[in-house]
Amino acid sequence: MRRLRVVSEPLSDYVRYEYDGTFTNIAAGEDVRWLPRSRARDLLLPALDGWVVDKQTLILHHFDGEGQWTGPRMEVCHDPALAKQYTTAYEAAWERAIPHAQYRPN
Repeated sequence: MRRLRVVSEPLSDYVRYEYDGTFTNIAAGEDVRWLPRSRARDLLLPALDGWVVDKQTLILHHFDGEGQWTGPRMEVCHDPALAKQYTTAYEAAWERAIPHAQYRPN
């Protein structure tokens, strides 16, 4: 499993908390990378956070500007075209992101 975190710097207290706890994700076998927004300025990233489950299924998360759940919270979509768009955007961001072991937040 891979986890990509697109972050604003300096990190908010909550994102710093996530960063400090990421060792548990690594220990569980995840590959985690961090992408500062300043390195993503020419990437077209989806508006919603989410998980690409397979070639047709997405789980999208609805957050407000403060990182709080809104609306339907989690939305399951079965849409091959949307899954492909998210996968393409994710792969471009993943290639640019910094592996957790190398990332030093500002």
